[in-house]
This record gives sequence, structure tokens and C-alpha cells, in this order.
Amino acid sequence: MQEQQKHFATQDGTELFYRYRPAADGSADKAIVLFHRGHEHSGRMMFVADELGFDDFAYFAWDARGHGHSPGERGDSPSIGTSVADVDDFIRHIQSEYGIKPENICVIAQSVGAVLVSTWLHDYAPPIRCAVLAAPAFGVKLYLPFARPVLRLLQKLRGNFFVNSYLKARHLTHDKARQEDFKRDPLIVRPISVRVLLGLYDTAERIVADAQAITTPLLLLISGDDKVVHHQPQHDFYNHLGSHYKARHILPGFYHDTLGEAERER
Repeated sequence: MQEQQKHFATQDGTELFYRYRPAADGSADKAIVLFHRGHEHSGRMMFVADELGFDDFAYFAWDARGHGHSPGERGDSPSIGTSVADVDDFIRHIQSEYGIKPENICVIAQSVGAVLVSTWLHDYAPPIRCAVLAAPAFGVKLYLPFARPVLRLLQKLRGNFFVNSYLKARHLTHDKARQEDFKRDPLIVRPISVRVLLGLYDTAERIVADAQAITTPLLLLISGDDKVVHHQPQHDFYNHLGSHYKARHILPGFYHDTLGEAERER
């Protein structure tokens, strides 16, 4: 089915961009909603719709604030809480605009998107069918000693500012086509605001510690050779989860772009 490009309004009136692909068999009652990793956008997630091959599901994927075609300074958001509220607004929009009930919605999220989704599951307790979290960024690897306290001090002195990602395409996936697409995609942004980066850490620590409040059926995918985020917070999150139906798969040799890895059929 032909992909459609649309917008929805958040609580503060911001119009965020999203992609919509109707179910190939004409069904209108089920959806899979995709959430991209940091620095990226919905166009880097729609391949999942192609490869899953579930013709009776509609697919949706957004561009988070400050990413892709959505407004906002690149790599920034007023707060992590605002971005989590945006997730709730997006799902509510899908429900009201397309008549798809939350209990017939599955969300699939990567990295930073997975942190936003897990926080949404915790804070809003939506009655969705299930969630898949791939390489959630509960603990980003900062290779400089004392990076977090230094960033907090600088934020107090300078206010919000931006840092550039050190990531190379080869650190994300072994898939050569995905590497080249990452290098050439003009919508991929390198900067991330300190407000978002530190907010991500604080929010992740809160959600991992209190994951027993999350009862949504959940699948956690952990990339075994992740160069970007730490494994232990992911395991802590899973062990604390209150979900009665949960599964954890560790994928040996996988880099951070779990869903876009060379052997992702696994």
C-alpha cells in the first residue's frame, strides 16, 4: 500500500510529522507503531513494515520533535516529559483518526525511542497489546571521564547547549546499505541537546528502578556487541519488569541498530 505523509497535533499545538501505511489486505483494526532511535527519523524505520510482512496491520512511524520533518531545533525537545507526552498524543491520534483501539496496537521502538516508550508505559499505563524494545538507551556510553557531572555543571553555567554525536555508521550496523544510508541521509542530525541527554539519563534511571510498574507484554532485544549503550541497565529493567508476559533475547555480535543489523532476520 502507498505510504502517506501526515501530521498530528500535540497538547502544546506542535504539529509533528508521521508516515502512515494502510494494511495491505484492507484491514482497519490493528496497527504497529514504530519509534526511531536518536538522531534519526521515521524514514529509517519503515523498512520494518516491509520486512515484517504482516499484511493485516497498518503501520505508523513518527518524526520526534527536533528530528526529520518535525519542527524544533535539531536534536532538542523542551523536556523528556514533553516527548513522552507526544507519544501519548500520537497513540491517541491513531485511535481517534483511524479508529484503532489501543488493545490492537503494538509498538516497536529503538534506542532513545525505546526509552520514551518505556517511560510512556510506566507513566501513562496505556492498555496496548504489547511492546518491543530494541537496544533501549537506558545508559548511553560517554567515553570521557566524569562526563555527566561536567555536562551538568556546564548546563548550570551556560544553560542548554548542544554536543555532537561521536557515532560512525560502522558503529551502528554491519549492514553496508544501512551504513551508506546513514552517511548520506540529510535528515540525520548529529547534535543532541544537553537538556535531552541528561534528561534521558535521569528518566532512564527512574524507569529502570521502578519497572515493576510496567505490566504491558514486552519483548526486549539486546544487541550483544553494542558500542553505544550499556547492557546492565537493560538487564536490570527486564528483571524489574512487572509484566506477566515478557521475553528477553540477546543477539550476539549485533551492534546498536538492532532492527537494522545485517542478520536481523534472527
